[in-house]
Amino acid sequence: MENNTAIKTINIGTRGSKLALWQAHAVADKLQAAGLDTEIVIISTKGDQILDRSLDKIGSKGVFTEELEVGLRDGSIDIAVHSAKDVQSSIPEDLELVAFMEREQVNDVILSFNPDFKLERDSKVVIGTSSTRRKALLRKYYPNVTTAESRGNLQTRLQKLKDGQFDALMLAYAGVFRMGYDDLIVHTFPEDEFIPAAGQGSVAVECARNLEPELKQQLKDALDHAETHVCLVAERAFLRTMEGGCSIPSFALATLTAEGKVSIQGGLVSLDGQQHLYDKFEGDQAEAESLGVKLAETILGRGGDQILKDIRAERGE
Repeated sequence: MENNTAIKTINIGTRGSKLALWQAHAVADKLQAAGLDTEIVIISTKGDQILDRSLDKIGSKGVFTEELEVGLRDGSIDIAVHSAKDVQSSIPEDLELVAFMEREQVNDVILSFNPDFKLERDSKVVIGTSSTRRKALLRKYYPNVTTAESRGNLQTRLQKLKDGQFDALMLAYAGVFRMGYDDLIVHTFPEDEFIPAAGQGSVAVECARNLEPELKQQLKDALDHAETHVCLVAERAFLRTMEGGCSIPSFALATLTAEGKVSIQGGLVSLDGQQHLYDKFEGDQAEAESLGVKLAETILGRGGDQILKDIRAERGE
């Protein structure tokens, strides 16, 4: 009897932006190398459709994932491919994250068409970004910078930059590099100052929990990067405990030390950049999840709970 999982076509659900499609094709390439047939299915999400409001105004839970998750439930797709930083902090019980792909460089960067652009502490420039975290950290470290809302895919944002809507763009290096725009990078933020959002730089693969176990294992074997996975377990535990999606200014970065330990640093910054909470913990890989929880509980206990309360009150939540 033939092994059906070996001949099944894996329907890969993805958003339709060029970067999302790059990620989906990266997944498809690995699955095909493992002997699986693939087909890419483009699904539009709320985050793609509503571009005239900032993310915190349209709700942070599942903005870029909800419609893809519907496809997982109705069987129109077998897996959903996401930027890991866009995945909501808690996954519905009937779904699971089966793989985290090898992480790209995690830094935030500045893009400009002016090669002489310099970002200094007293710079009075307008920087386009749609990230609450980036806006808050800019206010902390570059208090004279003005931020401007910059929604849309990378190509749309670059067109706005070309049109003079801002002097520069602030983005994740990973997406810029994957789209081939790294020649426009004029500034790279140190990752220990501008700590990235949980998951930044990795691609997450989601499936239904009841997917055939053998197929699920094939997906994991083909796509999952063990070192990245353990780091994202820690970061996502932090995010889940903070009860924050991509619209709160939290940050977390886990790495593996030379001795194979997990080291996680992270925290929270107030919207005005005036309050900045930070800590760092280290432990065995088996403790990755508990380290993320410990970091979040420490930050919340030092006043992070009040910062989040203030943010939600300001937004009328």
